[in-house]
Parts: sequence; C-alpha cells; structure tokens
Amino acid sequence: MAYYLTDDEVTELWDRYSRGETSNALARRFGKSSASMSIRIQASGGIRPTVPTRAARHLTLDDREEISRGLASGHSYRHIGRLLRRPPSTIAREVAANGGRARYRATRADRAAAKRRRRPKPCKLVAEPKLRRLVETKLEKKWSPEQIAGWLKRTYPDHAELQVSHETIYRSLFIQSRGALKRELAGHLRTRRQTRRPGNGNRGRGSGRGQITNMVHISERPAEVADRAIPGHWEGDLILGKGMSVIGTLVERTSRFLVLVHLDGIKSEQVVAALRQQVVTLPAQLWRSLTWDQGKEMALHASFTVDTGIQIYFCDPKSPWQRGTNENTNGLLRQYFPKRSDLKPYSQFDLDIVAAELNGRPRKTLEFMTPSEKFAEAVAATH
Repeated sequence: MAYYLTDDEVTELWDRYSRGETSNALARRFGKSSASMSIRIQASGGIRPTVPTRAARHLTLDDREEISRGLASGHSYRHIGRLLRRPPSTIAREVAANGGRARYRATRADRAAAKRRRRPKPCKLVAEPKLRRLVETKLEKKWSPEQIAGWLKRTYPDHAELQVSHETIYRSLFIQSRGALKRELAGHLRTRRQTRRPGNGNRGRGSGRGQITNMVHISERPAEVADRAIPGHWEGDLILGKGMSVIGTLVERTSRFLVLVHLDGIKSEQVVAALRQQVVTLPAQLWRSLTWDQGKEMALHASFTVDTGIQIYFCDPKSPWQRGTNENTNGLLRQYFPKRSDLKPYSQFDLDIVAAELNGRPRKTLEFMTPSEKFAEAVAATH
C-alpha cells in the first residue's frame, strides 16, 4: 500500500507534526508524497489519533498464534487453555467468534479483536442536542472553543450535560466522522483552518516608522499599570489594510475591553484627533495612560497629552510583547478584517458592532467573564 507506515513511523510522524514540520518535510522523511502526508493528517483533522490499548486480560497475537498451532495439532480447548493459563471457556469463545476450528487464523482474529475494542464512545455533542445548539450558536458568533467551554462551565455549573471541553469541540469540528458539528463552522474560528496546527511561537514585528521626539519610555510607566490592579490603563495600535487603509485599536488592560477607532488616514494629525474624540466617550477616571509603539502616527503625542491629560508611554522598538493585550486582540480582529483587505468601507458604526461582539466573548484570563462585564464593574466604581 502506497501510504502504509509502521506503528513506529506513525508515532514519529505525529511527533514531528506536533513540532511544526510541514507535509513536504514529512514526505521527505518517510519517502512518501506530500499529498499522502496531507491526506493522512487531514483525515484526523490534524489531531493525533488515539492509539488503541490492549488490556492485560485480553489475548495477545502471540496467544492467538499458540491457539492456532494447538488447533492445527488437534489439541482440545482445555489443553490449549492450560498452556496459556486461560479458562477453556475463553479459548472456546475465541475460536467460535473467529470462524471455528477449521477457519481460525491468528492474525485475522487479532485484527478483528482490535476492531471490536475500538467501539468509540458516542460524542457528547451528538448525545446532547441542546448542548450542540449552544456550541453552534457561539461558534457562529466567532467565539473560540476555549471561550465556549469556559462560558458553559460558568453559566451551567450544576448541569454536567451542558458542559463540554474545548478539545471535544475542536475534535468535533475537525474529525467529521464524529458526526457532531458541521465542518463549515470551522470557518468561524480565528485561523479558519480545517485542521489543528501546532503553535509556531510568537512573531514580532518592527515599526520601521522613524523616531519620535520627547518620548516617555515604558520603563517610566507606574507599577500599577503592570499589575493591572487599577483600571484605566490602555494599549493602542493600528491595524493596516490594503492601500494604507487603517483602523485604530484601543484595549483596556484590566478588563480587555476593546474600542475601535475609525481613521481617515495614518498621519499623526488624523490619528490623534480621532483618539481625542474617543476619550470623551468614557469617564475621565478610566483614561489614566496609553501605551503605544514607536510609530510615527504618534508624533504629536505631546499635544494629545496636553489636551486630554493622558500620558502616553512608548515601547521599545520591535517589542510587541510590551503591548501583549493589544497584540492578542489585534489577532482576534483579523477574523473580521483579514490581512490585505480594504478597511476604508468600515464606518465607526460598523466598528462599534465588531467591538461589541468581541467585548461579549468570555475570556479565560477573566475567569470567563466578558470584557463588557468586567469593564462595567470599573464604570460602576467611578460613580
């Protein structure tokens, strides 16, 4: 068979895949075609198949070969059972289930036993229609499986039948033989992939946009910003699209609450003016600081601080992790605004709808509260 791999090779394949090796690299390693590697991986949705295990009480292939030799020699079930230290009834059932004395073959009997052992447990999303509908609804709203699982646990703490792990959701999306969720729903995931892929690490990017005068460095930022104890400290950035179209993103560090800003251009005058308009929409106590990268769009940061009283702190070059909350949120936003798409058609109203949807997703880091709920607590505390 062209695609045949030994058990040891299959184990090595999934070990290599989990480390991020591509189908082409796997094909070179095993002397197969890239297409055959892709077919094998996609058949299980990119998820390592469960290796069936054999209980100690079950007959092994060696046991079955001993049975086959005993039958060929005309020995009784009792005699064969003594040799294997098994009850005669076990030998009798084994032979009867696999063609009888005349047709019993060890290898064929072992394969049949392995097939019977699988007996997959019915998927919970198939057995619980209400749970499946809840999961489908949240996937259509672009919630991640982890967010769905956390929200279910928080919302239905006393109903085990309405709880499911995020891994079960992923498996139901990517392994269609489970018959639980339609493959099209995978298109609502942030990555839009049809198979699980191992993580490839964080990829930083440089600003490449020149120097800014009179910057206040992030090292001078108060300690209260780093520990997220006090709300009102924000991180900001731009999402760039086709033809230099752009959207501003602001994320509050404590609640992960998102504000999207419609921009007509990338010039500092345009960016700073749009940010000023957003500042007045929230209580002054919830605008304490703003952390930004060293992009030229913030060249007029000093005038922004004078007008609003909000101090801007600048990150080190090529250090996106210093605005990690904003970077992660921008990754989520690519579900709505794919790279190289034109961002000009989106009005502020459109952006507010997207922000509301993201702010309505539960977050693991907030113990599966939503950013809106967490931010509402902060707003209430200002009154």
